[in-house]
Amino acid sequence: MNTNVDPQELAKFSDLAHRWWDPESEFRPLHQINPLRLDWIDRQAELANKNVVDVGCGGGILSESMARRGAQVLGIDLATKSLRVAQLHAMEAQTLNVKYQEISAEALAHERPSAFDVVTCMEMLEHVPDPASVVLACAKLVKPGGHVFFSTLNRNPKAYLFAILGAEYLLKLLPKGTHQYARFIRPSELTQACRDAGLEPTEFRGLGYNPLTRQYSLSSDISVNYMLACRRPR
Repeated sequence: MNTNVDPQELAKFSDLAHRWWDPESEFRPLHQINPLRLDWIDRQAELANKNVVDVGCGGGILSESMARRGAQVLGIDLATKSLRVAQLHAMEAQTLNVKYQEISAEALAHERPSAFDVVTCMEMLEHVPDPASVVLACAKLVKPGGHVFFSTLNRNPKAYLFAILGAEYLLKLLPKGTHQYARFIRPSELTQACRDAGLEPTEFRGLGYNPLTRQYSLSSDISVNYMLACRRPR
């Protein structure tokens, strides 16, 4: 069940695992965008008292913040070192309502179909060989009427310029080689994958970065970084 994984991608994030919770590390962009995406998710899904699974949770930045909003959260990933960091941080922060499991989205969907009120899959689809398989697994994991949230990178010349040349080489916001342009996903492609999986796309939001203020913001511009909200019909 764990064939939809790129060993090089796992190794890349495992090597950086000890730096997940350093806000000035390679994961600084995730720390900066986390309040924006957390509020966006919470506004639509009302996280308090919801059962949530965070697919591709990494070191647990989003998982733990959703738990602090009152959700019961399960973070899943296949990077062992990242999960250990996430578990340790949750213990240190005494965030009791978050748990972590080393399992793929596809395997968990087989074990626990329709088990979650909310499914999040952020900054993950562009790192797997078959993103449509993950989308389908997320659709299977969510209850009828539940919410599914994705975020990824658009595939166009502007996204290459901003997300790879700009972020990795010029501004050095991310380590070189973090992203592979060929794995970026157009909004139309993600929308089709969601519909094929039985989800109803409801809202797109873009994430913009101002290099002068070094601040991120939500916008209607989905030409580079974007998020997509979906519902599973009842």
